Amino acid sequence: MKKSSIIVLVILLVIIAGIVWYGGSTDSNNPGGNNATSTISGSVSPSPIAVTETTKVSSKTSRYENAELGFAVNYPSTWGIGNSESGVSFIIPIDTAQVSSVNKLETKISVMPGKCTFPPVTTIKDRSTLKVGDLNMNMISMANNVQGRAYFDRLYSLQQGQVCYTFWFSSITLSPESKKLSGSNLIQAQNNNKAIISTADTDFTNMVKSFTFVQGPAGQDETKVTPAR
Repeated sequence: MKKSSIIVLVILLVIIAGIVWYGGSTDSNNPGGNNATSTISGSVSPSPIAVTETTKVSSKTSRYENAELGFAVNYPSTWGIGNSESGVSFIIPIDTAQVSSVNKLETKISVMPGKCTFPPVTTIKDRSTLKVGDLNMNMISMANNVQGRAYFDRLYSLQQGQVCYTFWFSSITLSPESKKLSGSNLIQAQNNNKAIISTADTDFTNMVKSFTFVQGPAGQDETKVTPAR
């Protein structure tokens, strides 16, 4: 046999041996063969239970329910909604077709441990109570003007055991002059400002009146759970 043929044969044997060795090493590192994404039996987690849920009540009203915090309210379906760790916030849309200088309308519901306390304020416009079913809520409203902005806030609070439920309506209105409104437009903006805030405030109070407690789903009894093997 020629020397060149022997060299070629040796090279082929080395290549074949390398392929066999690499294949055996791969199989040992992957006992499941080609199924690299195999799962351990019994390790699949159940589907999580929805913490919050919104449903349509009517053509104009929706229902927000929070199973974790244990409450539900009805609100206008046109409101935007956003969840937080302590509750929920709603952004109330402002009709831009109307001549006004209302800058922001927002409501919040917070659930916090501890005693209910209203924030320290300089001007309390009104103070009263609201009865919702068997529940009694305290209310204060505040009005203030700072640097050309008019602020109006209404707060309700409900103490339930060691938990405080707080409902907050907040509005910010810019000075009509700051939007370069004058004459009849100025008067129209002033009237529209009052109407827009009054409507939002009424919708907010109606939302508070719809407040109910809800029972969240029961969790697993850990004393009866057998760990998967």
